[in-house]
Amino acid sequence: MNELPKNAFHQRPDLHVETEGEFAGWRTWTRDSFETHNGPFWHRMDENGRVQCAFRVEKKHLNGQRNVHGGCFMSFADYCLFAIASSVLEGPGVTVSFACEFLDAAREGELVECEGEITRAGGSLIFLRGVLKSGERSLFTFSGTIKRVKWKKPTGTGAVAT
Repeated sequence: MNELPKNAFHQRPDLHVETEGEFAGWRTWTRDSFETHNGPFWHRMDENGRVQCAFRVEKKHLNGQRNVHGGCFMSFADYCLFAIASSVLEGPGVTVSFACEFLDAAREGELVECEGEITRAGGSLIFLRGVLKSGERSLFTFSGTIKRVKWKKPTGTGAVAT
């Protein structure tokens, strides 16, 4: 049930599978310092072969009005783009386009989940869309485009495409 295709994490030595708590069995990536700091964000494959993404809202995710900060929703949605695209991405990629709409607020303690899909996967571009929800409540819709990039092995502390 929770297995992605073998090519889903091509060259992803930073894949972490949680062993405890609410997200036991879920996966996350640890190489992206920004996502690690702002998450944790999680993904897994459901019984129907669709990627599920989720995170539990913590105090650090909130803005001054005690709602989830818009930047947190955007960061999570970008994470979701890559989790949803993982079965076709087959290597590193970069987000080249991202659009979103804020529909409702989420508060501390809520579970935010993503439903999404690949709308087209071409030779170098992958187009996706999704919606973030808390229960049946839609919170945020988004669409984005990922560009596949050639793998560059890290050489010290320089930046590489993820």
